[in-house]
Amino acid sequence: MIAGELHTDFTATRMIGYISRSDKLPLEEVADEMLAILSDRDRIAQKHILEHAQAKINEMYRNQ
Repeated sequence: MIAGELHTDFTATRMIGYISRSDKLPLEEVADEMLAILSDRDRIAQKHILEHAQAKINEMYRNQ
């Protein structure tokens, strides 16, 4: 289930790294970490979208 939610090798590798550091993690902590990783992924994706949009706006202004 976790791998299905993480979608990318990068996020899955982060989760595997977190899980492999400890023998006994409460399920709540695993879920919290997974949500944090997904939040980071979404924040980075949003940053790239905004940077691309800003580049297009800058290009539009330069070409006027």
